[in-house]
Amino acid sequence: MTRHMGKGIAFAFFLAAASSVYAALPPEWADMLVKVRSSLDGTEQPCYFWKPGNAKTEAVPLVVGLHTWSGDYRHTSHYAPTLGYAKKLGWAFLGPDFRGANDKPVACGSDYAVQDIVDAVNYAKAHAMIDESRIYIIGGSGGGHMTLLMLGRHPGLFAAGAAFCPITDLARWHSDSLEDHPGRGKNYAAMLEKSCGGTPAERRWEYALRSPLTWLGRTRDAGVPTYICTGIHDGWRGSVPVEHSIRAFNALADAPDRIAEGAIAYIEKNQAVPKVLEFDGKDPFYDTARRIHLRRTSANVRLTVFEAGHDGNYAAGFDFLSRQRKGRKADWSLPVQGKGGSEALTK
Repeated sequence: MTRHMGKGIAFAFFLAAASSVYAALPPEWADMLVKVRSSLDGTEQPCYFWKPGNAKTEAVPLVVGLHTWSGDYRHTSHYAPTLGYAKKLGWAFLGPDFRGANDKPVACGSDYAVQDIVDAVNYAKAHAMIDESRIYIIGGSGGGHMTLLMLGRHPGLFAAGAAFCPITDLARWHSDSLEDHPGRGKNYAAMLEKSCGGTPAERRWEYALRSPLTWLGRTRDAGVPTYICTGIHDGWRGSVPVEHSIRAFNALADAPDRIAEGAIAYIEKNQAVPKVLEFDGKDPFYDTARRIHLRRTSANVRLTVFEAGHDGNYAAGFDFLSRQRKGRKADWSLPVQGKGGSEALTK
């Protein structure tokens, strides 16, 4: 009897704690919060879900928006741009937690975190009419890492993805984060060690499994349209060096279009682009203050390096996503007019 009462009291405390968390959410977000059962470990995982009214009678696109590296589902500002565009476009929206901040083994691109996103998509398909040729994924920083990882782990699920200032090689980022360098945060190396169970030297394969670069060959082979953008000053004003985005582009691009190692080193060191690579075109989503320094397009991937730090561009990302359909080559067309700008991303 005492043992059962103890469990009851513990459960009551759990419910009280959970209620206080949910009560802290803005009402509009609390109303969208659902629980999705993990198909791997049976746990109930928090996720935001919104659908337009017509999703009861006709298939609508679905966009998965992701939080950043140190965030979780309680950081609603991480999901707000994606939800705003989803409502504007009449798309369904998912905001999964995928095990929260990347400081534990079940997070940081683990099999559990990956499956949580797949399970969330399946939840949306069970609760709305979803156009399976138009399922998209978007995120920045840690969300960019997970966007590219999902495109590699499950290339058949998504019509396209947009990743802003993504971390693409966890072992390299561990080293980056230990440097005594402006903008770098050494706490990220500690978070990686907590997630992967040690340093890259000790857990090399674990770091590789959780790195998008390990999987992007599958994205390339599947022809999934992918948009990558980053600020040229990231790594100096921000903790994710530009090379992470460039190397992801190289993994997805045709060999003749890849950016040479010497050019990558030059860009990293000088926060500038070699003259031969400078962009001289126009894009309505990047104004003069956020001018494009480097634009490279190859096959089904586009890289944009623009005047910013650790930033993304949701307007450009959503315009790109809206043009893509599963199984088709990337549509790189641009509108004559557009309004965009950079959104600074927390790590």
